Amino acid sequence: MTAPGVCMSILNARHSKDGRRTVTNPEKFLNQDYQQLKQYCLIRRVRYIDDMFPPDKTSIGEDILTPSDLNRVQWLRPAKIVSNPSFVVDGVSRFDFGQGMVGDCWLLASIGALTFQDHIFQQVVPLEQTFDDDDYCGLFHFRFWRFGRWVDVIIDDKLPTINGRLIFVHSKDLTEFWPALLEKAYAKVCGSYSDMNAGTPAEALVDFTGGVHMCVNLSHPPPNLWDLMLRAGQSKSLMGCGTHQGETSANTVLPNGLVQGHAYGVTGVKQLVSQGTVVNLVRLWNPWGKGEWNGDWSDQSPLWQTVSPQDLEMCREVADDGEFWMLMEDFCKFYSELDICCLCPEFLDGSSSSHWNTSFYEGRWVAGTTAGGCMNYMDSFWTNPQYRVKIESLLGDCAKTQGGKNMLVSLMQKPDKRNRRLVENLYIGFSVFEVPDEYKREMGKFPQSFFKTNRPVVQTKPYMDAREVMEFMMLKPGDYLIVPSTYGPNETASFLLTILAKAETHVHENSGGHNHEHKHAEEPMAVENGGNDDNKKTLFRQFSDKYEEVDAEQLQKLLNENILKGDLKAGGFSVDACRSMVALMDTSVTGKLNSQEFVRLWKKVVTYKDIFFRTDVSRTGTLSLSELRNAIMAIGMRVSDDMLNLMALRYGASTGHMTLESFISLVLRFECMYKIFKQLSDGMTMALRESEWMYISMYT
Repeated sequence: MTAPGVCMSILNARHSKDGRRTVTNPEKFLNQDYQQLKQYCLIRRVRYIDDMFPPDKTSIGEDILTPSDLNRVQWLRPAKIVSNPSFVVDGVSRFDFGQGMVGDCWLLASIGALTFQDHIFQQVVPLEQTFDDDDYCGLFHFRFWRFGRWVDVIIDDKLPTINGRLIFVHSKDLTEFWPALLEKAYAKVCGSYSDMNAGTPAEALVDFTGGVHMCVNLSHPPPNLWDLMLRAGQSKSLMGCGTHQGETSANTVLPNGLVQGHAYGVTGVKQLVSQGTVVNLVRLWNPWGKGEWNGDWSDQSPLWQTVSPQDLEMCREVADDGEFWMLMEDFCKFYSELDICCLCPEFLDGSSSSHWNTSFYEGRWVAGTTAGGCMNYMDSFWTNPQYRVKIESLLGDCAKTQGGKNMLVSLMQKPDKRNRRLVENLYIGFSVFEVPDEYKREMGKFPQSFFKTNRPVVQTKPYMDAREVMEFMMLKPGDYLIVPSTYGPNETASFLLTILAKAETHVHENSGGHNHEHKHAEEPMAVENGGNDDNKKTLFRQFSDKYEEVDAEQLQKLLNENILKGDLKAGGFSVDACRSMVALMDTSVTGKLNSQEFVRLWKKVVTYKDIFFRTDVSRTGTLSLSELRNAIMAIGMRVSDDMLNLMALRYGASTGHMTLESFISLVLRFECMYKIFKQLSDGMTMALRESEWMYISMYT
């Protein structure tokens, strides 16, 4: 049985902290266990068929094959295609394969770059897999990094063919099948083969490494671009790029041999001397496996006769294999973006003496609570998730580079759809603020007033509907606040915030205080409690039994028909809600409330009612979810964004508003649970952490 949603969320967070979901201990994609399934098939001598990515039309998807071609597709195992299949033949190379009928040049360009780095390649493609009879059952697996976690993806080896030939990626050696199986595994992650149609190399490069990603706009390249690419090559980075899109989405071949709107792998950089002048060359690879640049420094260019025999021998190879050299200036002219991805961030500044620190934070924008939009929406911008960052001074040899760029911030939005083609990226970005002295001791979320008087020191411009946006920046030592947001307010999505810093940094989520999920802020508002205690007890006796106690049904009449008469919008408290109140306030454990317990409840109810109406600035008789945080703070508590979102989900209506009844039920439970777990948290024997118990208690 699958764990409930909130419990599952807690388990996932624990697994990440405990070292699971890493490349050496990946999460089982779709909960399929490679070793268990393999043993099952081997013991029973059956060939594996993947029911989660079945060999049928649904796995191919829509719009990449004509209906007639789709009807001709046969799914065959490699042994049915050739007589002697192999997983790998004579090592792996970018020249092993060519693109098929799906437009996944962005993926194949990234695979081409991947073949240069054996260590990274073997993380993604376990090479012990084979077609040998003793160990073969038609089951293979591959590993990808997906939005903060490594996943192990299993597939069967049935591949789509027409007339016995592979219709998607195919090896030039017909007996080699690692490219086709890797493509199939990635298609499973994306949802289908058609879901891989169109993309950028950045997506696959990150999914192959889980590493540091940097995107360079080649229309306005940084002055140190050549040095950056040299360092990237030396640090075993993966690089990919793309040409400018033409007037249509078609991959038109230009007179210079380049393909419009097409992804290429960057396979090398080299500095040569030509006629006494130093030239910087970039080597690129077309994943079609053919079709090359025909300008300066192409295979047939006479400029190769101007370099030394050694350089000529080392660099030039005349073959229509899709790989070619071109001048750095031409590279920037004819290509739009360069993506660099590396396991380690040292290539960013070329310093081996500096240790870069990496932090990952998962968050969520929720309409009505934590989705405030960009700074154009100043009234709600402050409600976005906030992250406090403290940057220390550089020490030792690394201090020599103080003043250079020292932080890379990346914001990646996580999809909410299983199929990649159905994902609609929101326009996202982030702002970085320096925290002035008067706010450095502030605990919890910075208010609207902070953003009205402080301007960001760094900001993504413009907001982009991309999977990932990033900024490479220089921040002096001090305290900062990072605010990720969507462009418009009330847009719900999950995100992954990555912070890489050269100096020692301390980062924490800023919504609920540093050390605790919840923190008392101040005493609750002073309010009238609806008369003296004697009057309350007199009313109580009118409804109580002979033992001067009330049960849930009697309490329901007291609240709905007397204490809160005229204030309730949703028909009053239910019996179940009143049972919950009795359980929370019944210190004598009788299942009923005596007069003292009832008076305590009455005082709380009247206090919460008053706070409810004071914070209902819209005068609707309900709290909007944006007003909920203010109401919780008025009670004297602060809550994290995660807790606020759970409160809204559990107690809010589908309209995005909360009634007085729901608010009172929520606060009574929250206050009681907080006090209990505050006491329990002093002990070390709790099976669950305090915040985890709070999550479960508030949601269930």
